[in-house]
Amino acid sequence: MSDTQWRVERVDLAGLDRLAQLIGLFLLPGDFVGLEGPLGAGKTTFARALILRLGSTEEVQSPTFGLVQSYTTPRFPIHHCDFYRLEAGEAEELGLEDALADGAVLAEWPERADRDFADDRLSIAFHETDDPETRDLVLTGHGGWAGRLDRMRALHVFLDGTDFATAQLEFVQGDASTRSYARAVLHSGDSAILMNSPAMPDGPPIEDGKPYSQLVHLAESVTPFVAVGIALRDRGLSAPEIYDGDLDAGFLLLEDLGDHVFTPSYGHGDSQAALMREAVDVLLALSEAPPTGPLPIPGHAPYTLPHFDPNAMLIEASLLIDWLWPAVQGRTPEAAEREAYLDVWRPLLESVAPEDPGWVLRDYHSPNLIWLEEREAVRRVGLLDFQDAMIGPLAYDLVSLLQDARIDVPAPLEAELLDYYCSRRDDMDPAFTTEDFLRDYAILGAQRASKILGIFARLASRDGKRRYLDHMPRVARYLERSLHHPDLSGLRSWYKDALPEADALPPPGL
Repeated sequence: MSDTQWRVERVDLAGLDRLAQLIGLFLLPGDFVGLEGPLGAGKTTFARALILRLGSTEEVQSPTFGLVQSYTTPRFPIHHCDFYRLEAGEAEELGLEDALADGAVLAEWPERADRDFADDRLSIAFHETDDPETRDLVLTGHGGWAGRLDRMRALHVFLDGTDFATAQLEFVQGDASTRSYARAVLHSGDSAILMNSPAMPDGPPIEDGKPYSQLVHLAESVTPFVAVGIALRDRGLSAPEIYDGDLDAGFLLLEDLGDHVFTPSYGHGDSQAALMREAVDVLLALSEAPPTGPLPIPGHAPYTLPHFDPNAMLIEASLLIDWLWPAVQGRTPEAAEREAYLDVWRPLLESVAPEDPGWVLRDYHSPNLIWLEEREAVRRVGLLDFQDAMIGPLAYDLVSLLQDARIDVPAPLEAELLDYYCSRRDDMDPAFTTEDFLRDYAILGAQRASKILGIFARLASRDGKRRYLDHMPRVARYLERSLHHPDLSGLRSWYKDALPEADALPPPGL
């Protein structure tokens, strides 16, 4: 990608801080930000603003004499450099390669160095104006920063046309996707969640000319999120309202449901069993309010939910043999070995796909559930991350909740809530059969665990996101629970031969 440039004129101190907030949302470990301009142009002022906006609580000092000053932030370290007094060859002695390995580098006078330290670079040139209180800035994105700078400029334009144009922007930790989030806070205290969701497929074509995201029906734009959110709110559930948005660009301003996320709440005194039962009640309510036809979006074409078909299920399950199996076995599976794995799965998925159809929100687990104590009944559970929703077996979301990949759900609690769900469904629906549902639950539990184990292996080996490996033993234990169902005996034999015990994961080769 060629370099991208953005010129911002007449930037005062408030504008400089605003720019620091925007850049902070897009900054990643491995980035190099160079600040160019004469003495007194505002480079250090901007550096201080950016470091503070990244969340450092330390006093930001000038690195003029020490050359490098490092700061800890909640996201990653940032290293502030001043190359003004740098002599020829001294750049090699600063250890910036190590600094870039896990953090970002912010350098004043980068032109004094005799080399570029990173491919992904953002250059900011400060130019004086006839007003001593303002500067003209020219931002140039190199490498990975070229696309990010275009995106940042588009976000700036979007926000300027909303009621949150003057809001403070605070980074919010998101998920493993390309989406990112920020909290926009006005001086009045009112806030919204900014979703930045660039439209893009997930990876290269892998089958029939389609990427993984299309084959398994993952959302490639914000349109499904908007449509599903409206449908959930129409059914009396607490999906966030949409205050403003640009569906084509992939920007949304959403109702801020707060920080009372289920995952940390379990460790802060809230009863895991009580909160999970509330979440089960939401699924019970959804079982009585299935999707009916295309979902309307005011001012836009309606959105049709995809079906969770056997092929999508099989492609997801194949992630295990494509990514985890090679790390365990130390080699790529032969075509016959891979096909044997798919042959075990195929009849199970073909049998479960049409069963008990309804809403599948897909990522219905503790990181995406918010406790809203002041609301009533099922509205007390706030819902996030439902843009990949489909029509499919209702057991899938219950598996997502009761076999939570991010936090342990003890087997007795899983059994208790599974029994609670089945008992309630049996009372509500004459056509419901507990025996059939438990079979669906086991098959989908094994399918989902296989998918997640494959995704975690892929995130570690392909994307360098190794923190997900910590969850692998837990997910493997869930897999072992599901494989105990008598109808999964063939699948259980394959896994017993192919994978180690749960506590031996992740494998040393990953």
